[in-house]
Amino acid sequence: MPEKDTVFSSKIKNTGVFTFADFYQFCYRWLSEEEGFSVSEDSYSEKIAGEAKNIDVVWSGSKKVTDYFKHEIKVTFKVIGLANIETTQNGAKVKTNKGNVELGVKGTLVRDYLGKFEKTATQKFMRGVYERWIVPSRVNEYEDKLVGVCDEFLSQAKAWLDLEGKR
Repeated sequence: MPEKDTVFSSKIKNTGVFTFADFYQFCYRWLSEEEGFSVSEDSYSEKIAGEAKNIDVVWSGSKKVTDYFKHEIKVTFKVIGLANIETTQNGAKVKTNKGNVELGVKGTLVRDYLGKFEKTATQKFMRGVYERWIVPSRVNEYEDKLVGVCDEFLSQAKAWLDLEGKR
């Protein structure tokens, strides 16, 4: 059984004007194209409440780092009160959205994801020795890299929301 350590968990919140479809695409492209994660949508639920919608989306993504280490990421979107509005940009009317969005990210470092060290008790012992004495700096390096990716993703998403709201 692979060992999983959650190394990052955080979220951002924003209230304002933004186009949800564009934000959704921006987040997906950033994770898949910029960072190389294979991202899949685990769930999508939409509830209509009058003129507004409440949307919950869960993504999971993974990226192989080596034959032993893998990064996993879980992204949650929670949109409350998403309403269609029209704004004026450069003298033209543009359809967009307004609402509250909460974006959560959880990063997990997976060790021995192929289960190569799970066959016997001796192999499990050897994995412990390997991780504790041979590659502890590499474990820290991959944890730090995943923390950096997750933090940068939230920063990019927040910057996108800030720029979109100022238009």
